[in-house]
Amino acid sequence: MFSRRHPLLFTFLVLVGIFMSGMVALSLITVAASGGRFGTGLSNKVGVVELDGTITDSRIIVESLADFRKNDKIKAIVLRVDSPGGSLGPSQEIYAEVKKTVAEKKVIVSMGSVAASGGYYVSSCASGIMANPGTITGSIGVIMAYTNAKGLMDKVGLSPVVIKSGKFKDIGSPFRDMTADERAFLNETIQAMYMQFVDDIVKGRKMDKEKLLQLADGRIFTGIKAKELGLIDRLGNMEDAIAWAGELGGLGEDPAVIYANRSRFAGLEKMMESASKVMEGATSAVPLLAYLWMPPV
Repeated sequence: MFSRRHPLLFTFLVLVGIFMSGMVALSLITVAASGGRFGTGLSNKVGVVELDGTITDSRIIVESLADFRKNDKIKAIVLRVDSPGGSLGPSQEIYAEVKKTVAEKKVIVSMGSVAASGGYYVSSCASGIMANPGTITGSIGVIMAYTNAKGLMDKVGLSPVVIKSGKFKDIGSPFRDMTADERAFLNETIQAMYMQFVDDIVKGRKMDKEKLLQLADGRIFTGIKAKELGLIDRLGNMEDAIAWAGELGGLGEDPAVIYANRSRFAGLEKMMESASKVMEGATSAVPLLAYLWMPPV
């Protein structure tokens, strides 16, 4: 018999079989305990897209929203936002995709710990916004920051040599002081991007522009204050947002749910990707414009 000829291999295979059976049983128990929340492959569902961390790239979020928008079995979408914002371009791409999706299906934003600056921006055109009472949101504005290392360069006796085609070509160089013309140019650019931010929120939230301008000075708000000011619609957690989306999608308060591109290691992968890109930005000599809340350290 195989078990007698290869006792170690036989024991190993038995243990593997027991382990796999246990994993399957655990999965079934989990689904049963959730009341079948994740449903079957053929049932209508609420799709959940998770935006977590600094916004450095829009591809995954945009693709996930587009997939759910085109899927007839997805009746409504929850966009879970836990982000302090990030780069302008990716934030605007996500905003545009949310806006496009809202034209076809209801999209409810569920704000986590932080949904500030670009995190609020991408949320502002949703069908509805729900935040926790203590969620940090707001921080409407544009920021650009870089380090001036001229003093250090002078101390070590290094002097950079730059040959450029125009006076603004090395604007934001960390190796010299900024000129008055450069500061004026950057201020003009930041104000232009700021007004894009404001105008998009006015359109998405259908707010009075003058009222919004009084709030859009970079300050942050709690979820409770944001609701008082009309920046969000309701207070509640992720489960409440799913129930809201279910109602809007005609699925009731306890709909089946499917998560977009969710893997066991998604959080770790996202964290490593964000850390890598943040480090790239931190070591770059180029100052970057951002819809970003930068909390004090």
